[in-house]
Amino acid sequence: MENQTRREFLKTMGFAAASVGTLSVLPSCTSLGQTWRAERKQPNIIVIISDDMGYADIGCHGCRDIATPNIDSVAQNGIRFTNGYVSCPVCSPTRAGLMTGRYQQRFGHEFNTGPPPGGLREQVGLPLTEVTMADVLKSAGYVTGAVGKWHLGIAPHFHPFKRGFDEFFGFLHGGHSYIDPSLGTFNPILRGTEPVDEKEYLTDAFSREAVAFVERHHNEPFFLYLAYNAVHTPMQAPQRYKGSFKHITNPKRQVYAGMLTAMDEGIGKVLAKLRELGLEEDTLLFFVNDNGGPTGANGSRNDPLRATKGTMYEGGIRVPFMVQWPGRLKAGRVYNHPVIALDILPTAAAAVGVRVPRDRKLDGVNLLPYLTGKKKNSPHESLFWRSAQNHAVRKGKFKLVKMGGETGLFDLSSDVGETKDLKAEQPDVLKEMEKTYERWNSQMIDPAWTIQRRKRKTTKKKKKT
Repeated sequence: MENQTRREFLKTMGFAAASVGTLSVLPSCTSLGQTWRAERKQPNIIVIISDDMGYADIGCHGCRDIATPNIDSVAQNGIRFTNGYVSCPVCSPTRAGLMTGRYQQRFGHEFNTGPPPGGLREQVGLPLTEVTMADVLKSAGYVTGAVGKWHLGIAPHFHPFKRGFDEFFGFLHGGHSYIDPSLGTFNPILRGTEPVDEKEYLTDAFSREAVAFVERHHNEPFFLYLAYNAVHTPMQAPQRYKGSFKHITNPKRQVYAGMLTAMDEGIGKVLAKLRELGLEEDTLLFFVNDNGGPTGANGSRNDPLRATKGTMYEGGIRVPFMVQWPGRLKAGRVYNHPVIALDILPTAAAAVGVRVPRDRKLDGVNLLPYLTGKKKNSPHESLFWRSAQNHAVRKGKFKLVKMGGETGLFDLSSDVGETKDLKAEQPDVLKEMEKTYERWNSQMIDPAWTIQRRKRKTTKKKKKT
């Protein structure tokens, strides 16, 4: 159930808690939002997330075999983070951290949420005690919409409608076919809460819905959370790209190229709609990937980083991450201090001018003073990761990694590929890093659930007669 502090926060910000997790906006909120927009030039907020994309798979990171002009344009028109991280090397915990601005270990969301259905279906999801980015922005009069992959719980009380969103088009679980809307019975494509028979290639459908959301709400402040499931498996590219990537010899990467191109084109349509409606200058837009690419599964590449999705090495947690706000942030810049997806919520709240919850620790930082040059130091002294027995901490140029019982210490300023273990050469640094991690870890709680895996059906072979 919701805790009292969350109820009080939502009430003070202009909401009434109608039932467990259900928000009803006060009648004056929309008009209030429009008035604030006119007086204060509140920006629209758009957060775009890709799924399982490789670090090296966009042009501004050096990709040469797949063109991503629209994603690249966000970096060209804004700021690219060279040390951009997410808070987990897998999907659902990253989203939980991004949505709350808090390390997800603070509230037990340490592992993926599925695959349900199962005995934990009602308990597995973003805890109802947490205040989301949609809650915060809706309290400022923003209309809020989620499009795409949710992956924060499939039980009704975890639905986006119960977490601050006014509109939803997408699916609730962690993955979906791009061409078959009827994949399974527990994970349909939904408009709101009702299943739809979507005929369009799913990435194209999500782009269509995102553009339509912007069109519908261009006269009021809005928050759009556009969470593509591209380029996550299953590997299914649009037929229109068949034969378009013959220069790529890896068959899996050929399909991946089509999937990535569809997403890039969709992002281009959203950007074009902003320009068409004269909203580009007043829109704070983030692009981030949810974790490192799983090279073996989808043909992605994480060069020059070590390892892949699911690991604590840079290839699992350092991701493409960029922001644009043409009316406020200078274009074409590169920011080298470490940042993390937890920073998106407090940055958006600061841009809007709305307060964040004060009854809990936020780990994210408002990046605007750093991006405008008012603050010269690093936004974070240290960054942390934990998943089961594996963990990592980055402090300055050093990074401590514990994976599979093995401990490594690396200097990322000279060894981004984490090839040279320095723990024998730098025992004092190793000890300090371990202490730093333990201090942080002591503030976290145990996972609220363990890793769930689908039980495979087994059939007994008939004996030959």
